[in-house]
Amino acid sequence: MNPSSPSPIKTGIPARERLIFALDVPDLERARSLVNQLGDSVVFYKLGLEFFLSGHYFELAAELKEQGKKIFADLKLFDIPATVASAVRQLARHEVDFCTVHGNDSMLRAAAEAKGSMRILAVTALTSLDQGDLDDLGFQCDARTLVLSRARRALALGCDGVVSSGLEVPALRESVDHALITVCPGIRPIFNDEAADAGDQQRIVTPGLAIRTGADYLVVGRPIRDAADPRAAAEEIQRQIAAELD
Repeated sequence: MNPSSPSPIKTGIPARERLIFALDVPDLERARSLVNQLGDSVVFYKLGLEFFLSGHYFELAAELKEQGKKIFADLKLFDIPATVASAVRQLARHEVDFCTVHGNDSMLRAAAEAKGSMRILAVTALTSLDQGDLDDLGFQCDARTLVLSRARRALALGCDGVVSSGLEVPALRESVDHALITVCPGIRPIFNDEAADAGDQQRIVTPGLAIRTGADYLVVGRPIRDAADPRAAAEEIQRQIAAELD
């Protein structure tokens, strides 16, 4: 980055809210156990499709809100616009903070018009996809071009931000309105100088690099959930985030 360029790091976001823990577990007992273990090391929780199918989604959401937590409903809504709008209104009534929509312009516009105070995030390109996958899906461009196109359209349609790999964040910060919220999954921290485990993710970055290049929020799941000490793992990621903000 040019030394004279403004910092890509957005101010005004509480540092400890930048870590979003992906609570990807199949049942309420396991979810509550992790929340209790993590305590104040995590403020923001992502509740996705796996936990939605447990039948206890909104029960846990209410418990989290009572504890002062924030909620990211990562349900990647995709349906006719009227149904997407209805689903968004339902989520807003449960005081959800962020919600993902994975669809075309009419779906994104419908979600934006129904969101109330909730933030709508457009899914760009899943971090589990590489260039070969994009080619197979019929996209005649690279991931960077696709993400930038979808981000510009999402903002124009009234969405608040996007979900994208940290690899695309520098281009987003350079080419799209700075107001855009960037939420980055595929975050793989390095603990004790050990190499990051990518798992099934293809386009990954470390917490420090993501924040340094302008990511607003980092979604981390397995490196915390599967750690011997989840709270310690979360606190280490919080430390890495804070170091980039100093």
